[in-house]
Amino acid sequence: MRGAGLRAGIWAALAAAVLAAPAAAESLADSLADAYRNSNLLEQNRAVLRAADEDVAGAVSALRPVVNFVASAGYSDPALGDNLTGSVALTAEITLFDFGSNRLGVDAARESVLATRQALLGVEQRVLLSAVSAYMDVVSTAEFVRLREANVRLIGEELRAANDRFEVGEVTRTDVSIAQARLAGANANLAAAQGDLQVAIENFRAAVGRSPGNLSGPGRSPQTAASLDEAQAIGVRTHPSIRQAQHEVTVAELNAERARLGTRGRLTGDAQVGLDQDGDSRSSVGLSFRQPIYQGGRLSALYRQALASRDASRAALLETQRTVASDIGTAWARLQVAEAQIRASEQQIRAAQVAFEGVQEEARLGARTTLDVLNAEQELLDARTARIDAGTQQVVAVYALLSAMGLLTVEHLGLGVPVYDPSAYYNAVRNAPATSVQGQRLDRLLDSLGRN
Repeated sequence: MRGAGLRAGIWAALAAAVLAAPAAAESLADSLADAYRNSNLLEQNRAVLRAADEDVAGAVSALRPVVNFVASAGYSDPALGDNLTGSVALTAEITLFDFGSNRLGVDAARESVLATRQALLGVEQRVLLSAVSAYMDVVSTAEFVRLREANVRLIGEELRAANDRFEVGEVTRTDVSIAQARLAGANANLAAAQGDLQVAIENFRAAVGRSPGNLSGPGRSPQTAASLDEAQAIGVRTHPSIRQAQHEVTVAELNAERARLGTRGRLTGDAQVGLDQDGDSRSSVGLSFRQPIYQGGRLSALYRQALASRDASRAALLETQRTVASDIGTAWARLQVAEAQIRASEQQIRAAQVAFEGVQEEARLGARTTLDVLNAEQELLDARTARIDAGTQQVVAVYALLSAMGLLTVEHLGLGVPVYDPSAYYNAVRNAPATSVQGQRLDRLLDSLGRN
């Protein structure tokens, strides 16, 4: 019981902090910047990108010689002569000519890196949009709590007035019971709103990486586009999903060409220098050319598979373009609906406010019942609730439209937070460094990128 009371106290303190008058207001931009800094999902995908960078280093290494230290020992029947043999040697092998297959491998790895960078931008957009939604949920549910608290106070006053009028015989017990029922319902709705606020706070913590402070509201909305056609044109050019799909098409095309070259030959050079068990030196150099003739149909199957993957990636690109255009259209429609709802709800609030004040005055003169007053108050409450909900949907719709256009990034929003540089690690490893000095430099770079 004490644990439950402690948890309730913590939630009450958090809710009070959100509902309190801000001493140092926290803007939506502040929350977005913290979401970017604190996101474990972004850290995960940055590590995925660094792993893709290493694929380039691996592909580059195929263009270089392979040097091995080889030590061997053997024992044979003494009747055959020397029964113990051994040798140590350094061997080197390098591909001199392969019709460009390894070069294509490097190009494919680089295109994969570019595709992964675009995927990281897509994750960044999802992280920021989740933060916007969480921020607005806290703001709107806090407003709902305020409305419900005001509703409870107002119905409490109506109940006291009904009791006073009942005492002097102006109304019946029915009017008092109606007010009591409405007050109980209002308290239930207040409890539900407080619960929704607690859920919103927890969602904010998950999206932003900390508890909300004194939220000041969304502020000025960022610019999107003047028309749906303009928004779709921007999205088709800039959306990271489309750019990612374009790079994946290039990767598939390069891999298809590599698979075709797999049926060609390969010229390699090798060299060896070493010592045998008697201390005599041995050295050799040579060239070899290998041309596959028959491998049971494996190479042909790999080529057909690569062609199918290429066709699939091309179709995926076209589908991604269609999806992006559709998402922009949907986001645009939702924004228009939210703006129309705001205008309608503001008109509804003005009319409901006049009606409520008129019914209240008529009730004091005995021309209206308690039920009439409570119904008018409920209509006003519904109008104010609709206005808050429409305002929330409008803000989220703006940022959702930016996301659909591919512009919901820290850099485009100008959040003033250091932006992760995806090229820093790539530039450090693209030439496949292997020495300890370069390794130390990589460790320092990883530390600067925030590795734990």
